[in-house]
Amino acid sequence: MDQSLRTAARTGDIGELYSLIQRDGNVLRRIDEVEFVDTPLHIAADEGCVAFAMEIMNLKPSFAWKLNPQGLTPLHVAVKKGHKEMALSFLEIDKDLARVRGKNGETPLHFVSKVGNPDGLLDRFMEICPECIRDVTIKNRTALHIAVENNRLDVFRVLIRALTKKDYCREVVNRKDEDGNTALHIAAIHNQPEMLKLLLNCKADKHATNLVGSTALDVAQQHNNIESIIVLRGCFGPGVSNFKHKLEKQIINYVSKASLLVFHDLDDVSGDDRNALLVILGLLLATTYQATLSPPGGVWQGEINSKSEGSYDSTVPVPAPGTSVLDPLSFLLFYVPTFIVFIVTFFLTLALIKPYPHGFRTALEVLLAFVAISFDQSIFIIAPSYVEYIVINISSSIVFFLMVFMCIAYRVSKISVSIVGCRISLLVLLIISKNEIFVGAIQGLLLSLFLYDEFWKGSIVTIGCSMFLTITARVGGGSSLRYPIVLVGCWLFFNLCRFCIRRCFKWCNTVICRTFG
Repeated sequence: MDQSLRTAARTGDIGELYSLIQRDGNVLRRIDEVEFVDTPLHIAADEGCVAFAMEIMNLKPSFAWKLNPQGLTPLHVAVKKGHKEMALSFLEIDKDLARVRGKNGETPLHFVSKVGNPDGLLDRFMEICPECIRDVTIKNRTALHIAVENNRLDVFRVLIRALTKKDYCREVVNRKDEDGNTALHIAAIHNQPEMLKLLLNCKADKHATNLVGSTALDVAQQHNNIESIIVLRGCFGPGVSNFKHKLEKQIINYVSKASLLVFHDLDDVSGDDRNALLVILGLLLATTYQATLSPPGGVWQGEINSKSEGSYDSTVPVPAPGTSVLDPLSFLLFYVPTFIVFIVTFFLTLALIKPYPHGFRTALEVLLAFVAISFDQSIFIIAPSYVEYIVINISSSIVFFLMVFMCIAYRVSKISVSIVGCRISLLVLLIISKNEIFVGAIQGLLLSLFLYDEFWKGSIVTIGCSMFLTITARVGGGSSLRYPIVLVGCWLFFNLCRFCIRRCFKWCNTVICRTFG
C-alpha cells in the first residue's frame, strides 16, 4: 500500500485520500486485487477514524469483507480495539459483516465474547444481527463456549438473554465443540456456578456427554468444583434425575415421530411458500368460522307464529332464538368435521408463524387463541341442544390433545395452546364432573405441568381465565367463586411445592458436598 494512503488512513485525512485518487485512479483497485491485505479500512478501524472509514466503505464496499494477513476483517479490528462507534457503523451499513469468519473461523461476535462488552456493544450486536449467535469456529465452538472460557459473565448474560427469545435456543446452548463439550461442560471445568444456573434455566442438557463419556457433573467432580457440583445435582438425586431424563427422552422421541406426520420439513419451507400457506390457512380459518355463524338452513329468528303455522303443535318445545334449525344428527355431521378443520388449521398456523419476530409472533399467537375461543363459543350458542355441544367438545378435545403433543415436539407457543386448552378442558371436565372444585384442581395441575418453566406467563393465563369465567358467571346470574379460587390456588400450590422441593434438595446437596466433598 502507498505510504501516503497509509498515513491518510491513520490520520483520517479524507482530503489527502482524494488527492491520491486524483493522481492515481486505480490506487484502491490495486489493493482490492490482493487477497489478504491491510486495506485503508483496516487501518482506519484500528485508529478509530469513523468518518474516513465510512468514506472508504462508500468508495470500496468490498474492503469491509477482506481479511488482512492476520485473518481479520475491519470489523474484527474495531472490536479488538474497543471502538464501539466504528463497529456499529459497520453493522448499520451491512449487518452480515457480523457473520464473516476470520482466523480460526472466529466471527466478530467471538471476538466480543473474548474482550468483554465495552459500552454495551454486544447488546447492539444482538439487536442488529441476532442470528450471529449460531455461528461456530473451526473447533465448533459458539460464543457461549468462548465467553465461559474467558470468564466473561457480562457477555454471557447478554447472550443468554438474547437466546431465550429464539426458537433455536436449545440447539445453540447444547452445541458440542470438537471435544464433545457443551458450554455446560466448560462452565463446570472452570467452576462457574452462575453461568451453570443460566445455562440450566436455558434448557441446557446436563445429561449430555463429551467424547470421553463424561457429563458436566462428572467433569465438575473430576476437578472437585464443589459449587458446580451443587448446581448440577439440582433438586433431585442422581437416580431420580436419570429416570426423569430417560422418561422425558422417550416421550419426546415418540411425540417427535408423531409430529413428523404433519410438521415434517416445515422449517425448510421458503418465505414465499410460507406466505402462500398462511394465506390458505387464513382462508380456511375464515371459512370455517363463517360456516359456524351461517349454518345450512340458517338459525331460528324467534318464536313460531301459531296463527301463520296451521300445523304448529304447542306441545313441541320451541327452539331458542339463534340456534341452528338443523336436526341433531345433521348438526353433528356438519359441525364435527368443521371443528376438526378449524383446530388443525389453528395449530398449523401457529407452526408457520414460528420464524416471525418474538414479540410480533406472541401477539399473533394470543390473538389466534382468542379467535379459537370465540369459535368454540359460537358453536355453543348455535347448538340445537346441550347434547350436540357435548359431542362436539369431546371430539374437539381429542383432536386438540393430539395436536398439543405434536406441537410440543415442534415447540409451538405454549401460551396460546394453554389459553385454548383452558377453554376446552374446562368444558370437557364440567361434562365429566359437575364439581367445580374438581375441575379447578385438575386444570391447575395440568397448567402447572404444561407451563412448569414459565411461571409468570402461566400465572397470567390462570388469573385471566379465572377472571373471565367469573365475570361470565356474574353476568349469567351465577355467583359461585369456587372454581376460580381453586384454579388459582392449585396453580400457586403446585408451583410452591416445586420451589420448596428444589430448595430442599439443593440444601441437602450442599450439606452432603461440604461434608464429604
